Amino acid sequence: MKALILVGGFGTRLRPLTLSVPKPLVDFANKPMILHQIEALKDVGVTEVILAINYQPEVMLNFLKDFESKLGIKITCSQETEPMGTAGPLALARDKLDDGSGEPFFVLNSDVISEYPFAELIEFHKSHGGEATIMVTKVDEPSKYGVVVTEEATGKVERFVEKPKVFVGNKINAGIYLLSPSVLDRIELKPTSIEKEVFPRIAADKGLYAMVLPGFWMDIGQPRDYITGLRLYLDSLRKKAPEKLASGTHVLGNVLVHETATIGEGCLIGPDVAIGPGCVVESGVRLSRCTVMRGARVKKHACISGSIVGWHSTVGKWARVENMTILGEDVHVCDEVYSNGGVVLPHKEIKSSILKPEIVM
Repeated sequence: MKALILVGGFGTRLRPLTLSVPKPLVDFANKPMILHQIEALKDVGVTEVILAINYQPEVMLNFLKDFESKLGIKITCSQETEPMGTAGPLALARDKLDDGSGEPFFVLNSDVISEYPFAELIEFHKSHGGEATIMVTKVDEPSKYGVVVTEEATGKVERFVEKPKVFVGNKINAGIYLLSPSVLDRIELKPTSIEKEVFPRIAADKGLYAMVLPGFWMDIGQPRDYITGLRLYLDSLRKKAPEKLASGTHVLGNVLVHETATIGEGCLIGPDVAIGPGCVVESGVRLSRCTVMRGARVKKHACISGSIVGWHSTVGKWARVENMTILGEDVHVCDEVYSNGGVVLPHKEIKSSILKPEIVM
């Protein structure tokens, strides 16, 4: 089987992290976002993953070359010269996706994190015999999204309602699809939206089905959702593989610590924290609801909450970093400095406090 991952553009919502690497390579729970997806695809027998990309393809490919051999899966790029929307890339990669076997293929949004129940999705797709299956997830506030209205018993999609004013349902598109090759015949090689143009036509022909995604779902394309996504991911890990989480008197709730990271005495870590490879957390540090990426150092008695510390950054002694502060790569927060929601571009030194959320150029 094959899969196409829609990588797309510049990842502006996750800047300053995406100033250092393309968005799918930003670490989430100690490995690049896109790797979570590729590993799950490999587990259900996908042999080739195609990345639909219009920005820095060589960076992506060079990086993923290592994983190709490790995972034993072929990874190629399909490069757009202009943004092609969410359906155009399928037309562009048509020759790679349709190998004449008639097998369906996966299409994924690269920002989506979930338990990726691909085996169940394949089973459901085969059972209904329709042309396409989309995964939907239930949300509390459907008025912010496009709602998928389905036939309860079969999951057949009846229609789509964009940002409904009155309640029509609470299922939204989760950005994970399994499509039969015939869907490619419906897509022209031009910028096209799969959600607004292709799916409604398949639904009108009664060939579109929706499966409710079990477990959690999050689009982690922006910082607040990234932090929420980490909490949901660690909750799920607690249920599925609790042995991967850290334990001890210094740990509170769900915490993921890479085996090469070191943690000093008298720290209190958690809940919902990921500490990456080679990180050094000195003594007396307090961490909660945050990610500390590869090679970062948190000095004595610093406190970090609800924030993201980028690669190889340093947080000084007694510094306090909170309220969605995002430190880009190689940022140095000096001792006793306070950051309240500062968004700091790479290679900066912060010598004075950031008292209200602002971007530090």
